Amino acid sequence: MTSSTTLIDAKALASLPSDRVLIVDCRFDLMAPGNGQRDTGKGERDYLEGHIPGAVYASLDTDLSDLSRKAEGLGRHPLPQETAFSSVLARWGWHEGLQVVCYDAASGSLAAARLWWLLRLAGIHNVAVLDGGYPAWLAAGLPVESGEVHRVPTHVALHFDANHYLADHARLLGQPERVLLDARAAPRYRGEVEPIDPVGGHVPGALNRPFSENLTDDGRFKPAAVLREEFLALLRTHAPQDVVHMCGSGVTACHNLLAMEHAGLTGSRLYAPSWSGWVSDSGRPVAKGAEPG
Repeated sequence: MTSSTTLIDAKALASLPSDRVLIVDCRFDLMAPGNGQRDTGKGERDYLEGHIPGAVYASLDTDLSDLSRKAEGLGRHPLPQETAFSSVLARWGWHEGLQVVCYDAASGSLAAARLWWLLRLAGIHNVAVLDGGYPAWLAAGLPVESGEVHRVPTHVALHFDANHYLADHARLLGQPERVLLDARAAPRYRGEVEPIDPVGGHVPGALNRPFSENLTDDGRFKPAAVLREEFLALLRTHAPQDVVHMCGSGVTACHNLLAMEHAGLTGSRLYAPSWSGWVSDSGRPVAKGAEPG
């Protein structure tokens, strides 16, 4: 079986043998996240009502983040610790060589892109995002099931490769060789509105690439050739390895990372704390408006 490493369509996923793939439902509503096992968020409730057969559920807040670390200046969705993420994968029954496919709702596959990137951070590359998300599966007339899925647990002990996949605060300023891409919507990037964080604007020098520009009207990713042309126009003479991605909390930035990898532009990094982490220190500079083209 050929592994998929960026995107997979619904029919291709349906053709995979069930014992050769781990499917993860990442649907999550930031406006209705829930606050624990007895108060599930809307994403998990939607999962329980209906999901792709065999899919386990991943919560952005509890499985793909460590919210207890927000006070450390790591942003609104700090990365999970290696041991915690290893335990999540063990609970899902992941083992080496198993193809992983993650999906969420049609709104850009944001949490799914976060899981895709976390797995790459942990050295797992045979992972793909379902193009078009759960709506694409339904539109293809494929079967669904309800209720929670439990897989046979495994033992997992993974390590994050921070040197190759992450960028820190110091990498964002005073380095003309890097390109910083901000995945937030343009009004937030320009500082015209800021509904979540205490300060509006962007890191000086950052360029704006809203994640929504990666998608067609039906919620699927644009063709790889189109994405490649668009990102190269932003990079100009810079190599993909010079790119650092950010957003509000380190989630939607993974969408741009996925788009670049799908376009064959490999090696960019994530500034995981993103804007919410940047503004946690009032001494860091803030820019407003659009950067010169």
